[in-house]
Amino acid sequence: MLHLLKYQFLQTIRSRSIMFWALAFPLILGTLFYVSFGNTGLAGTGESDWEPVPVAIVTVESSSANAASFLTFLNETDQDMIDIHSYKTEKAAKKALRREEISGIYYVKSVPSLTIASNGINQSILSSLLDSYEKNADMIQDIATQHPEKLSDALSSLNDYQTLVKEKSLGGHSLDPTLTYFLALIAFACLSGVYLSIHSTVQLQANLSALGERRSITPTHKLSLILGDLLVLESIHFVNILILELYLTQVLHISLGHDIPKLLLITFMGTLIGICLGILIGCAGKLSYSVKSGIGVLVTLLPSFLAGLMFGGMKNVIEQHCPVINRINPASVLSDAFYCLSVYDDAVRYRRCILILIIMCLLCISFSFLMIRRERYDSI
Repeated sequence: MLHLLKYQFLQTIRSRSIMFWALAFPLILGTLFYVSFGNTGLAGTGESDWEPVPVAIVTVESSSANAASFLTFLNETDQDMIDIHSYKTEKAAKKALRREEISGIYYVKSVPSLTIASNGINQSILSSLLDSYEKNADMIQDIATQHPEKLSDALSSLNDYQTLVKEKSLGGHSLDPTLTYFLALIAFACLSGVYLSIHSTVQLQANLSALGERRSITPTHKLSLILGDLLVLESIHFVNILILELYLTQVLHISLGHDIPKLLLITFMGTLIGICLGILIGCAGKLSYSVKSGIGVLVTLLPSFLAGLMFGGMKNVIEQHCPVINRINPASVLSDAFYCLSVYDDAVRYRRCILILIIMCLLCISFSFLMIRRERYDSI
């Protein structure tokens, strides 16, 4: 058995074209993703730059108490929220609004107002800011009219405003939209193990290779040959994916979570399902090596596409319309498991993913053995 393991290992790592698709190509693809998306937020870190909303202030009248109060409110508003632009005339401010240099114009008068040229997030923020001021002003006016003795308490409570909500993610991480692409990339890399195992399984079949002829006449049990190849290929591909994950986390600074044992477990299961699928394809019928390689390409690209490798929202679309596909798609199951580690700590969902992958691996190995165990040749 050690002899078989040794030469299977040497044969696999010397196959440069196969190792390229299993190791080098995912590294290249990850680099291209990073360059394409840029480092906005550095997927998984949750860091993003917020630009304050540009706005102009036009003073129509400043004599009334409400107008003076509104002007003070705007000047004291957090500068991280709005960026006040100064214009000499209302005409200049409107011209800047049409050119989209600013998102809106606040008019300071007894009844403050806002002018916008379009609808969007910035305009909604400006509108909400004006609504907030008007509600607080009405509240203070009602208190001054009905309960003047409590006016000082109300004003002090507004000045001592504190948020009672503290943001905290269950897993301690935030989701950057680009992270889904990198999770799908790892799933794709795991499934790329099919190239290793298809190439290896062909070497078990006498009608497809000279090495297969020699291995077929040995007294070694077919199950031992399959399991031996599985052990070697799994070890090689497991190291391949660890290299990819180290590159993503240490070089590209993409977070995959901090639970190392769970990360290693899902990596092991991901590489195992890739190898098992390749063995199943390799043992299927008397198809030529090129045809089986074509099937291997389909088995890696189609599930990865459905998991969001080319379009990040694809998996969510499928979840809404036909969720069963995400349960039987190994790439979606893998990306879900990595999602549980990097973004949302859901132990139940993680265990479900592991169980699904175990069942898939057992089915692939069982069918592979059944297809190849009774193969006989008239002449070798």
